[in-house]
Amino acid sequence: MAFFLAAAPGRVGVAMSGLGIVWLVHGETGSFGAAGLVTGAFAVAETVVGPQTARLLDRYGQPRVLVPLLCAHAGALAALVALVLAGAPGAALVAAGLAAGATVPQFGALSAARWSALLHGRPELTPAFALETLANEVAFLVGPALAVLAATRVHPAAGTAAAGALVVGAGLVLAALRRTAPVPAARPAGDRTAGAAHGAGGLWTRDFAVLLAVNLALGVFFGSTQVSVSAFADAHGAASAAGLLYGVMSAASLLAGLAYGRWQRDAVPAARLPLILTLLACTSLLPLLAGSPWQLCLALLLPGACVAPCVIVSSTLVARTVDRSVLTQAFTWTNSASAAGIAVAAAAVGRLVDGAGGARGGFAVPLVVVAVTAGLAWAGRRAAEPKRLPVEARL
Repeated sequence: MAFFLAAAPGRVGVAMSGLGIVWLVHGETGSFGAAGLVTGAFAVAETVVGPQTARLLDRYGQPRVLVPLLCAHAGALAALVALVLAGAPGAALVAAGLAAGATVPQFGALSAARWSALLHGRPELTPAFALETLANEVAFLVGPALAVLAATRVHPAAGTAAAGALVVGAGLVLAALRRTAPVPAARPAGDRTAGAAHGAGGLWTRDFAVLLAVNLALGVFFGSTQVSVSAFADAHGAASAAGLLYGVMSAASLLAGLAYGRWQRDAVPAARLPLILTLLACTSLLPLLAGSPWQLCLALLLPGACVAPCVIVSSTLVARTVDRSVLTQAFTWTNSASAAGIAVAAAAVGRLVDGAGGARGGFAVPLVVVAVTAGLAWAGRRAAEPKRLPVEARL
């Protein structure tokens, strides 16, 4: 449990990073365009390089890799702040943003890998992942607000500086907690069989591909809903209510995640996943029927309540599906898939909403994507279940 508490401030720091950079760059340059470029560079580097860093974490161990990674991240953030304050050209700012994003640790993946190593095969793993989901939800509710508050009330660089301090501080504490770190999967000298799981078969299986698709679909759900809710509220003259509407859905997700983690310890996750995805697809119809902000508020409750259980089941299946030597990579890849879904959906739905589709067109996107993913999960449910040998093979 100590590692979970140690990672909590780091999650908040990561959640602060995006808006912290936006306000840092905009506050000094006056350009949201430049701020968007630097923030986008940070996000792209985090998504692309994160799984490669996770490979090193699995192979050499979290304590050994985290310290140099955190030093590099601190240096990249310091360089970014210094360059912005010095009025450096945009290319230099983008390069610093890339370096900062490439070195930020994935605290969710680090913590999930530790839970999986400690509770492998035990029913307590489901409530542990429910706790992980709760922590991530809280971090991304609190983090952005803190970043904006620090940048607007203290100094444009304060949000980025605070985010970096939380990330580096939490990461160093996590690195010091060696007892709960997963055992490194590096191949001992002269051993030609150990470490075989580093090949494609240890991670890139059909089961894991389905789980990646699920997390991509969840990212599309988040990105589409954020834009669509904002557009709906603005179209009904209640733009300021957009945050409240999305907050209602997040609150429903939090409560459902807590309930699922408490009461579904003995459930078979491979059987639950297609059911929850189907329910999410069906309830995603409700926002299309809303005619006012208060109706949309009610319509978002049920799909919101499906999100956290879906994340918990997906995480549980990752822990059961992939080889234990590539756990950090697996969780980082699922996080990256979700982040990619958010980014692509936000951009695509933004254009759809600005065009003829409007907010209703935006709400239709997650409905279609989740429905297709539910069909994929139903098709692959047998592959995700534990394999049983025929009776003859067991005799």
